[in-house]
Amino acid sequence: MTGRVVNRPVVVTGLGLVSCAGEGVEAHLAALDSGAPPRTDSESFAPYAVHPAPTIAWDGQIPKRSDQRQMEAWQRLGVYAAGLALDSAGVKDDAAFKQALHLVVAAGGGERDYAADGAILTGLRDAPDPGAYLNERLQNDLRPTLFLAQLSNLLAGNIAIVHGVTAASRTFMGEEAAGVDALRIAQARVASGQIDAILVGGSYSAERPDVLVIHAMGGFVARDGYRPVFARGEPGGFILGSCAAFLMLESEAHAAARGARALARLDPVASDRTRRRPGSVAASLDALWPQAGLDSPDHVLSGATGLASITTEERDALGRLAPTARLHALGDVLGHGLEVAAPFGAALGAALVAAGRAREVAVTAVGHRRGEGLLRLGAI
Repeated sequence: MTGRVVNRPVVVTGLGLVSCAGEGVEAHLAALDSGAPPRTDSESFAPYAVHPAPTIAWDGQIPKRSDQRQMEAWQRLGVYAAGLALDSAGVKDDAAFKQALHLVVAAGGGERDYAADGAILTGLRDAPDPGAYLNERLQNDLRPTLFLAQLSNLLAGNIAIVHGVTAASRTFMGEEAAGVDALRIAQARVASGQIDAILVGGSYSAERPDVLVIHAMGGFVARDGYRPVFARGEPGGFILGSCAAFLMLESEAHAAARGARALARLDPVASDRTRRRPGSVAASLDALWPQAGLDSPDHVLSGATGLASITTEERDALGRLAPTARLHALGDVLGHGLEVAAPFGAALGAALVAAGRAREVAVTAVGHRRGEGLLRLGAI
């Protein structure tokens, strides 16, 4: 005998946002409206620009200075944004709620040993067998204690320590696709009836030489300062942004029972993993559009990277799929946050719906290498 399929409505009841635009919903809606270039640092890592984190009074969400000191920037950003989401959902002081609250995080790793990495890269140039050299140096030069201190699941651990969110947690790694899957799994678990509430999101620190080197070596980073995402031309590229976003997801019935305001409904998240070739991004978005339940969105929040070929494909596809929608590039508000792109788009989309400025918002996340995601935020 087959079991009954459960598909409960899933609503957003809390939002926590931090980026170069500031912190909180209002700051980001204002940045979206202004159309002004985001705050950009073009000097610290020239010739590459970054969109830096704002000045934050960490005590507001991380009261213990000892906790602040033991975290790196990406962890502080995430823990702070998670606290904002808990506040927004009205559960910051509800210990029983947080003890039963599940957590899904999308995050990369922490900062590396720059001196060791620099020595390895220098030696790699003249190594007769680069592969063997790299393996030997990685085994001998990297301290295990350093590696353990950078694990991506430390963000979930610090959220548990600081905020008391102590039910099950899981962490996804894998750049943009990790953020898509974090949302997909979180939404599906609530919709299926497995759990009633879950905190989902991620964080990213762009102000790090190591990540700029990694992505610049792949040819993914834009040079020569800021230009709008859809106007970066060839070869294009992204400008990394320090950012964090968390959303509280609940079943509609659970939110209503505790008297929480439902900001927006999040429908099932559609994802894909195409083999990149000309036309593949457009074909993927065409296939994902009906899977995400999209009809005629008022706004499209695009996580497009600015890399010329895939960004052009996405823009043209969205022009066909949503010809009347207002198209916004998240990179023109906060920069590119890799794992955070999809959660940030979802949170900003929910904010637009909650403010009565949209009935339906589409959010895209097309990875700079692999992975595509599409999701819908709708009015209740």
